[in-house]
Amino acid sequence: MIEVTQNAARQLRTLLEAQKQNASKGLRVQITKGGCSGLHYEMTLDEKKTGDEIVERDGVEFFIDNESADYLRGATLDFCDGLTGTGFQIVNPNASRTCGCGTSFEAAKETPVRSASRTDSSRGEPGP
Repeated sequence: MIEVTQNAARQLRTLLEAQKQNASKGLRVQITKGGCSGLHYEMTLDEKKTGDEIVERDGVEFFIDNESADYLRGATLDFCDGLTGTGFQIVNPNASRTCGCGTSFEAAKETPVRSASRTDSSRGEPGP
């Protein structure tokens, strides 16, 4: 499944602790159709759903639905805070091509994926 870095787990814990109503939630990492390259990473604070694969790291949980799991197998989820951008980032060996935006990719394997919803993948907030 997906590897989660210590930085990503630390950032998720910080986000969850900042708002007590999120205490029972985790980070949902999913793939949807859309973006510059055909597929798009989305991340939102959410609760576990039936059928989710769960990755636990340092006391926090990351949820991946079955449809997204194939695209994310072997990928690494990290959190970077740098001059060129801050946010969760995915290094995905299943991506045959990525876009400069960092949230869109093309996969060598085609699997049905749900249509994109309007959220900002790096912060889990509504998009434009």
